[in-house]
Formats: sequence, structure tokens, C-alpha cells
Amino acid sequence: MKIERALLSVSDKTGLIEFATEIGKLGVEIISTGGTAALLKKQGLEVTEIAEFTGSPEILDGRLKTLHPKVHGGLLYLRDDADHKAQAEANGIKPIDLVAVNLYPFEATVAKPGTTLEEAIEQIDIGGPAMLRSAAKNYRSVTVIVDPADYKDVLQNLHDNKGETTLKMRERLAIKVFVKTSGYDAAIANYFNEKQETTSSFSVSMPIAARLRYGENPHQNAALYGRFDEYFQKLHGKELSYNNIIDITAAAHLIDEFSQPTVAILKHTNPCGAGSDPDLKAAWLKAFATDKQAPFGGIIICNRPITEALARAISEIFSEVIIAPDFEPEARVLLQKKKNLRLMKMLAAAGAQEESEIRSVLGGILVQDRDPGVHAELDQLESKVVTERPPTIDEMKAMVFGWKIVKHVKSNAIVYASKDRTLGIGAGQMSRVDASRIAILKAHDAGLSLAGSAVASDAFFPFPDGLIAAGEAGATAAIQPGGSVKDKEVIAAANEKKIAMVFTGVRHFRH
Repeated sequence: MKIERALLSVSDKTGLIEFATEIGKLGVEIISTGGTAALLKKQGLEVTEIAEFTGSPEILDGRLKTLHPKVHGGLLYLRDDADHKAQAEANGIKPIDLVAVNLYPFEATVAKPGTTLEEAIEQIDIGGPAMLRSAAKNYRSVTVIVDPADYKDVLQNLHDNKGETTLKMRERLAIKVFVKTSGYDAAIANYFNEKQETTSSFSVSMPIAARLRYGENPHQNAALYGRFDEYFQKLHGKELSYNNIIDITAAAHLIDEFSQPTVAILKHTNPCGAGSDPDLKAAWLKAFATDKQAPFGGIIICNRPITEALARAISEIFSEVIIAPDFEPEARVLLQKKKNLRLMKMLAAAGAQEESEIRSVLGGILVQDRDPGVHAELDQLESKVVTERPPTIDEMKAMVFGWKIVKHVKSNAIVYASKDRTLGIGAGQMSRVDASRIAILKAHDAGLSLAGSAVASDAFFPFPDGLIAAGEAGATAAIQPGGSVKDKEVIAAANEKKIAMVFTGVRHFRH
């Protein structure tokens, strides 16, 4: 069926002029609304205003313009049904063969700080979703475009098929519509649930991004949904696995804590080591020195473009993935010699404050705000000292470094650190004392001294024994949330051992 009439009504004008110009050359009549019509007319294109097409004016400040039988009838009537065709002709309904609509920017609006409820409500699109759904329901006859990125493919399809689109193309576009509108409605519902504090349900809808070879293990099926490709671009290597994607996400959240040049190594989402230095190779050596066994087959992330010197250093071990904002040409050439290594370019910061964390449980899901960065709780740290002896400048820097890392270690978590590197990491233990023992053992095996180090604990020390053990290992400073019924005893033990200690007031359990 040749496309003879199109309705264009978009808030995102990307690619609109080019698309409208090309379909105009094919003899397609263009109907349009409001700002879209004004823009097309300004470009000299022939456009029929929606009010002229329907015979009804746009009213209620534009809230009512496309909810009309001549619009939805033109989209919905079955072209091969004689009765539908007769009714359409009797009611002056002309077929609309193509619709390009994208919705009011509700999600972008409510993401802005300070958006009022009234402003959010005005960005709830009514006519747009209705037209999209009508067109998608009748995809056998109607081509529907919700994403400007599809203009090029539709135009190519039209040129290849003498002004028609293929059924396969229309089916694909219709599926995209239902994914988009369901996600749009979910975003509105979730906003109101949160805003009105009357949460009754939670829903999420995301387009499929990739079907994975398998999940966490080879016998598990898996797929990736959502906008992962807006954060990372694969420059080299095999397709990403389920475990790669989880590790990459953990690495991105960790590196987001640091503004200074930093390299971190992770394995199974746990940090193996981290180091900061203006010389990236030196930062790597600090990170790698923490644990030279665990990084094999791990994830390396750097918050600066990877240099050739750094590339040569990290290429000496086998890694699954290397992540950075960019790779210098020589570094990329060198690393691409390893065919099994994935190189990932970070396109955007992790943005922890913008995400919800979702986990499946028996019979449902748990949803929570993602644990934000530690920057706020590290502000004015000097005022949070609870011991008689305040920390030195270097001890304070070591506590800050350790606190940024321990938040990303599975609980129970203990990290020993100096001002610019990790020294020992104990992760995921049932006892906090055991976590400390493992961290001390790791430092000992690596030949690293803990003398003068700071110990960071993701939750409070429930008894003095954990802090005493840290002091005996060489730690002279400690950072922890506080909040134990034994806090006074722990502080007394710190004073006795001359350990400077800070209570942040914030716990960072990670299960």
C-alpha cells in the first residue's frame, strides 16, 4: 500500500526537516500540528494543519487537537474491510498511512531539580500515545515512527519499494511503539508513586539491547535490556558476557568516586586494588601491588584516557575488560593485539543518583535508591573525629581513600589504605574480624606494610576486638559509620591504642 498521507507531530525535531522533505518529494501529503507544522512551513514545505484536516480547532491550550474521529478513524480502519471502508467514506475519514510522533519529554522534565508537580503534569502526553497506539494496532496498513533514529530506515524502505513500506518494517516499528508507550506510562506512574508517597505498584519497561550467549553460568539464559550502550561503547573484543556487564557496572560506580587520576582493578564486582597518581602507570602499579593474584581475568578501569605506558604495563597480565574514557592511539593498537580482551569506552559517568536498584526475590522484586557517592559524607570530616587524637593530614587522606573503596566491597568489608592506594582488602565475610584478618593476610602476602595505614569499615565495629586487631596490624587511623551500642568501648580502645578515628554516620552494606 503506497503511502499517500502522513501525520507528523513531534516534540523532538531531530531529523524532521530532512524526513518531511524526502516524503514530500514522494508526493506524500503532510498533516501536522502546532510547533511541528510551524517549523515545516518555515522551511517552505506544504503542510495541512490538523485543524483544517479535522474541521475542529485546537483547543484547551493545545490539549485537544488530535483526539478526533478523522485522525483515529484514518489510522484504525481496516483497508481490506469493505464495511470499514464504506463507513470511513460516509464519515469523511481519509486514510492516514504514516505517523511520526514522539512524546512530550516527561522523563527529562521530572529529572530536572526543582520540577513542580504542575510542570510534570503538563508534560503528560495524551494525544501522542493515543495516535501511536492506533497506528501500531493497525500496523498491517500503517507505518508508525516513534524514534527519529528510524527516519533513515523508513526512507530507504520507501525508496526501495516504490513509495511503500514492507510488512516486516511496519511490524518492527509497531513493537517499538508499544515498548515506548508502556515505558512512558511506567515512568509517569513511578513518578506519582514517589511524589505522592502512595506507592501501590512499580513497573519498568526497557527495550532489549542484546541477547547474551548465556547468563551467570552456561546453563542459564540471559538478555540485556535498557540503555547500557549510552554509557559504554565496545571498541574491541568478543561480545560481552552477563558477568562482564555486571563487573563493568560495578567498576563504573567505583571509579565515579574519584576525581584524581585513578586506576582500579575488580574481580566478581569486588575491588582487588586501587591507586591514584598523576602518572597513570604509577597508579596502576599501586593498584596491582595490593593483590597480584586476584586480578587475573579481572576488570581494569581508569578515569583518564589510557596511555601507551599504562597499556604496556597492564598488558602483562590477562584481563577480561579494560574501561576508560578513551585510549591513546598507540595504547589501543597495543591492547587490540589481545583478541580476547574487551576494550570499553566510557561515554558517560555512572550517575548513581539517577538510578534505582532492582533485585528479584521470591514472589517479587526489591527496589531501592542506589547508594550515592560518598562525597557528601566526607565533607568536613575533621568535625567527625571522635577520638582524643585527631588524624594527621596523611591519615585523613588515607581514611578518605579507604572509605571510597570500602563502599564498593561486599559486606562485611574491611579496607586498609594509605593516602593514594589500597594495601589490603577483606570482602564478603560473615565476621568483620575475619574480613580484617583476610585484608591483613593479603597485605602480608603482597609484601605491603600496614604501618601508619588507615582502616575503613563499611559498618560499625560491633566490639573493640576488630579495631584492636587493626591497630596491632599497624593501622593508626580508622573510619567507620559508628552507631554500635559498644561505640564508647570502641572509642576507648582507639584512645588507648592512640588510633585516630572518624564516625561518618553513614553505613554502606553491600550484599
